[in-house]
Amino acid sequence: MKLAVIGGGGVRSPFLSQIIARRAKALKINKVVFMDNDECKLNIYGMLSKIVASYVEPDLDFFITTDPVEALRDADFIITTIRVGGDAARVQDERIALKYGVLGQETTGAGGFAMAMRSIPEIIRYFKMVRKYSKPGAVVFNFTNPSGLVTQAARDEGYDNFYGICDGPSGFLQEIARLLNVKSEKIHSECFGLNHLSWFRSVKVDGKEMLGSILSNPLLFRETENKLFDPELVKDLGMLLNGYLYYYYHREKAIDNINRTGRTRGETILDINAKMTKALSEIDIQNDFEHAAGIYLEFMEQRNNSYMAIESGNQSVNPASSYGLETLLNSQDEGYAGVALGVIEGMVNGKNTEAILSVPNHGSIDGLEDQDIIEVTCQIREGRVKPIKIGKVPDIQMSLIRQVKLYERLAAKAIRERDSKTAIHALMVHPLVQSYSLAKSIVHDYLEAHHRYIGDWT
Repeated sequence: MKLAVIGGGGVRSPFLSQIIARRAKALKINKVVFMDNDECKLNIYGMLSKIVASYVEPDLDFFITTDPVEALRDADFIITTIRVGGDAARVQDERIALKYGVLGQETTGAGGFAMAMRSIPEIIRYFKMVRKYSKPGAVVFNFTNPSGLVTQAARDEGYDNFYGICDGPSGFLQEIARLLNVKSEKIHSECFGLNHLSWFRSVKVDGKEMLGSILSNPLLFRETENKLFDPELVKDLGMLLNGYLYYYYHREKAIDNINRTGRTRGETILDINAKMTKALSEIDIQNDFEHAAGIYLEFMEQRNNSYMAIESGNQSVNPASSYGLETLLNSQDEGYAGVALGVIEGMVNGKNTEAILSVPNHGSIDGLEDQDIIEVTCQIREGRVKPIKIGKVPDIQMSLIRQVKLYERLAAKAIRERDSKTAIHALMVHPLVQSYSLAKSIVHDYLEAHHRYIGDWT
């Protein structure tokens, strides 16, 4: 079987290729292609990925290309991870929002809308090629942000074999597993909400509910992403929180910290990525791979240390023990690839498993429409993906879900139809904007800033 990655020149691609190569035989994958339209980045990060894969699984047919048709032809599975406009467009998204006193985070609120304006048309263009060139029934796993909104738009267009994936929930559960000193595969969780807006109402180990003991463990607020929140809030809600809820529950802190620092995360990432790409471009990667791997890992550690650091005001650094080749080849952090590959395993081998995915509601959460895309624990049984039944959600959580879901419905429609009026309505109802005048100004500025990518809107 063939697996194609659209956006294979991204900086995280070497870790992605290692995970795919390690699990390829078990998943009956014998051909992998990483495609990117940025030839420079593909020749750096795609080449690193190809060499990593050859170390881990020499028999795997792995190649890189700038040709999407070549990548998608006869593919059984596709992972999309693209960033239209690159890091520079992300910085524009953030700065335009901050100009109006609004958070510009790339997946949430105004910044997320701007990214979706660029991402959704391109994802739909690729999906048309999937229908034309890939295997009938080919499955797409979307990691392109904002993942939930992109998945909503694709499903609204009628693309049914399309699942949104995110490494946030799985990464958090790995932190919880370390907290409980158990293997992550022993944990069964009940997650519900929307992408980057979700809660965990149950965490079981071998059938025993552990949520109460987790909430009472002080390490929860020191060694997991729930350290972002006021412990009293987490305990009062009686649930574990997706880290991105920080932008809703502590939004003024996030904006104040960004303004105080004078630098956005997008600007930080732009700087790190530019320096990393320059350093790697000066190396003969194929003949000096170990040196290149060391440089790559050092810069990636800087990226990891910058995650949520500015917004939360926590500039602490986690020291890396090693930047050696073995770190790259033996990383156990499977991220979003692990989520996708876990679902593939269920589809290919018929293994009963579960994963947290963005999928149509289909009656999972009471009070939402069946076609609303939600983020929820799903069971993979006999190759089929089914969300667990969540039922009634507490009012505090549900009020936020309803409001953001209304925004997502309107935003998906606005972007698909290139309708600025609907776009204004979308941001007007988003809890991080909630103003017609602000929404109108922000949409106007985004349409101007990204015209080269999105064209004319009505």
